[in-house]
Amino acid sequence: MLAPDTLGPTLTLGEILVEIMATDPGHGFDRPLNLRGPFASGAPAIFIDQCARLGGQAAIVACVGDDDFGRLNTDRLAKDGADTSAIAISPDLPTGTAFVRYRPDGGRDFVFNIAKSAAGQIAMTPAAKALLAKAGHLHVMGSAFAIPHLWALLEEAIPAVKSRGGSLSLDPNLRKELMTPQTAARLAQVVAQCDLLLPSGPELQLAAGLPDVPEAEAVAALLTRVPEIVLKRGDQGATLFTAESRIDQPAFAVTEIDPTGAGDCFGGAYLTARRLGLPPAPCLQLAAPAGARNVTVLGPIAGATTLPAFDPLIASSTGHRT
Repeated sequence: MLAPDTLGPTLTLGEILVEIMATDPGHGFDRPLNLRGPFASGAPAIFIDQCARLGGQAAIVACVGDDDFGRLNTDRLAKDGADTSAIAISPDLPTGTAFVRYRPDGGRDFVFNIAKSAAGQIAMTPAAKALLAKAGHLHVMGSAFAIPHLWALLEEAIPAVKSRGGSLSLDPNLRKELMTPQTAARLAQVVAQCDLLLPSGPELQLAAGLPDVPEAEAVAALLTRVPEIVLKRGDQGATLFTAESRIDQPAFAVTEIDPTGAGDCFGGAYLTARRLGLPPAPCLQLAAPAGARNVTVLGPIAGATTLPAFDPLIASSTGHRT
């Protein structure tokens, strides 16, 4: 059961970045390229921005540099209604960066600076403690498992939110190649406590601790621990699994410009609608156009939008609601 929005804001902890994109498809960054950006980014920031834009209470604990990249992000989040009071400003380290280049096959190559940037300095500051004391829901991104100090913050934050009747969601946001014994243990610890799981593709099996089993077997194993699972399938839509039912939601047909952040917007829309009191099926019907709308806009956070912006997409798309 997800805690209602009236209990307190949805809170997330994690990286805030700028994203800079190569304009030409190809492989890697081993020669001079034309680049476009910077764009506000970072999976937790994209997610929480979409929560705020749909009218939910939304807040983030993060750290950015005292630079234009940091201000680009904080200004955007504040403008969109997110609580930025616990975004610390590092006087010494720059805002984190992600350089991305799309391959001809649709995959992506990245160069990240997270751990050695301000994003690696997230701490439980007094402002963060104040947000945590009133949070009604905590959303965890799997990327947090790899950021120095952030796991210790999550070990404090999860029981704090749960103890006041709050709920917990998890987007694993992990690839099989990045799993280590420590990461797997942390993932299992969060899965065991979460009320909503939002995996993409094979992250379902990773969350189940069964990386090589069929989907149905992974779902069955997870439903013994997690009451609500929404499996994101990209351009194939999404599926909700509970112990009582399965609901399949088709995708909306759109022209893809930039897919980064689509899953985060989908998750932010679904969670916010659930916390605002809608049942699962209508939440899926809102989340699908949120994810689809995101890929039609250049820039990961730029595609996060308000409810009225979904209407033209729904009216013109060949996708349909279940």
